[in-house]
Amino acid sequence: MKPHLLASLATLALAITANAGSLYDIPLKDIDGKDAPLKKYEGKVMLIVNVASRCGNTPQYTALEELHEKFKADGLAVLGFPCNDFGAQEPGTPEEIKTFCETKYKVKFPLYEKVVVKGEAKHPLYQVLSGPESPFPGDVKWNFGKFLVGRDGKVIKRFEPKVKPDSPEVMDAIKAALAAK
Repeated sequence: MKPHLLASLATLALAITANAGSLYDIPLKDIDGKDAPLKKYEGKVMLIVNVASRCGNTPQYTALEELHEKFKADGLAVLGFPCNDFGAQEPGTPEEIKTFCETKYKVKFPLYEKVVVKGEAKHPLYQVLSGPESPFPGDVKWNFGKFLVGRDGKVIKRFEPKVKPDSPEVMDAIKAALAAK
């Protein structure tokens, strides 16, 4: 990208983030291109994950879907955000990504449009999750970085990509977040 375009995108992302008020207000689209802000998850615990179809961590989809099924009735929302920032490991179209996730991993948790999670063109959602005002600042390091967001919409935990969704560390944090009212 041209430097002036990157600067414009970064400025726009910061403006959207500043005006959003909370992550519930950030404009988002689902994998089908429909408006899908996080507002419908207000009061729920969210596990937000940047995902990719051609990554060594891709098998984590299985554990993410298991978390979704196990805890959705208790108020957990697992949310996948495809990302092509690392090794071009998510080159597919939205339809290809959705088909891959549904057929290979039986994913039923919500998938969103492809986003940028690092650098100057970082999506406003990731500005909130990993930007300087986050309790866990710093660019996402690879595919399958995980952010646990409490019922109040605040980031309460961050897990690096190699930390598996069904690890005791993640499971304990999810259970604690679900127990908090």
